[in-house]
Amino acid sequence: MTDTPEPASGVKADLETLVSLAKRRGFVFPSAEIYGGFAAAYDYGPLGTQMRRNIRDLWWRAMVQERDDIVGIEAAIITNPDVWVASGHVSNFTDPLVECRECQGRFRADHLEDDLCPNCGRKNTMGPPRQFNMMLSTIVGPVSDDSGRAYMRPETAQGMFVNFDNVQTTTRKRLPFGIAQQGKSFRNEITVKQFIFRTREFEQMEMEYFCHPSESLDLHTYWKKERLRWHLSLGIRREHLRLRDHDAEELSHYSKATSDVEFHYPWGWGELEGIAHRGDFDLTQHAQHSGKKLTYLDPETNQHIVPHVVEPALGLDREMLTILFDAYDEDEIGGEKRVVLHLAPEVAPVTVAVLPLSKKDTLEPTAREVSSMLRKQYRVQYDDTQSIGRRYRRQDEIGTPLCVTVDFDSLEDRAVTIRERDTTEQIRVPIAGLMDAVRDRLEALRPAVPSLDEIEV
Repeated sequence: MTDTPEPASGVKADLETLVSLAKRRGFVFPSAEIYGGFAAAYDYGPLGTQMRRNIRDLWWRAMVQERDDIVGIEAAIITNPDVWVASGHVSNFTDPLVECRECQGRFRADHLEDDLCPNCGRKNTMGPPRQFNMMLSTIVGPVSDDSGRAYMRPETAQGMFVNFDNVQTTTRKRLPFGIAQQGKSFRNEITVKQFIFRTREFEQMEMEYFCHPSESLDLHTYWKKERLRWHLSLGIRREHLRLRDHDAEELSHYSKATSDVEFHYPWGWGELEGIAHRGDFDLTQHAQHSGKKLTYLDPETNQHIVPHVVEPALGLDREMLTILFDAYDEDEIGGEKRVVLHLAPEVAPVTVAVLPLSKKDTLEPTAREVSSMLRKQYRVQYDDTQSIGRRYRRQDEIGTPLCVTVDFDSLEDRAVTIRERDTTEQIRVPIAGLMDAVRDRLEALRPAVPSLDEIEV
């Protein structure tokens, strides 16, 4: 285990502040708010949708596009129920649940403090714990009985395990190789809290890395470093992250090693991503239950082996929340308080804002010309509402790295002003050289990422 000291600066936003910003600026809305909402369900607004897409694409680029040893699939959300029997989810995917005898509220037994009911406040009113399966079920077919019962997948991993032979056959990959997937998962969580940190419907980004058993522990170490590097590449500060190895009593019965990338949230250290050594448990289970051979023919020994698996597993929603927490800042500009998100350019929902100094028709053609030019490479927002100062603050609050202002001099000198978010410094550049100037300034804002050798685990 690598101990990281408590952050020197700390996260500057509490949960209430971030929830308010997320709704006010169009990152996250309560789902079905006009009907009173729905517990632990959220809709993503225009900025949140774009930011999620950015994170999703960056993960896919790092895990699949830039590598020759990992391929992607998209497995069904609702599949044969026997998959979940074999994986152990039907019998083991449970939480201890207790019911308050006074208010009939139900709660996770391991989340209660001093046997106090979180709902009615009464003490010593809880009944005995009962195991509660967290899978969400549904009925497939015309008859509403157990014969048609199926499950919404609680994780994307099993779709990759049951397709191991299909992928190996069609891609001809040799060990080690990985299968990656992004998609929705569902868990009937009893205790849902901390906004989008834990919800019943969420999106996962997981990869199963199949390898020779003799190499698996070394590869587990490699993926711990590689995944920490990826979070740093998105701009999350190193002092807010740590790698924590699970103690022996925390490990799943099939795991030889599991480590978490943890972030220092306002409520303390919490899991951001898990990197698990799953051994050969999943392939062995599915082979036994399906009767199909799920092995790899080692070309060097000409023997069939069951590969071991290292699994980096990450929730997209939690990653977005983490980035927002880490990026949030407050300072003063000209004696006025400013809220700013220090988002990395690749993550920010808007890369460049184009701001005509005035709404007068004389500026609009040039401003639209600049906007159209930038849109060919960047995510652009055109904003001509309210004073220029208010528009700068608005863009700072949503994390836009650069603003380009078109003023009346632009009509004469064919030049515009670039304002940088973090320093608020401004420079004037010709429109003909704007693309190069924007590229250079965005490059300067990209986070520095250490090499694998520089990361200690």
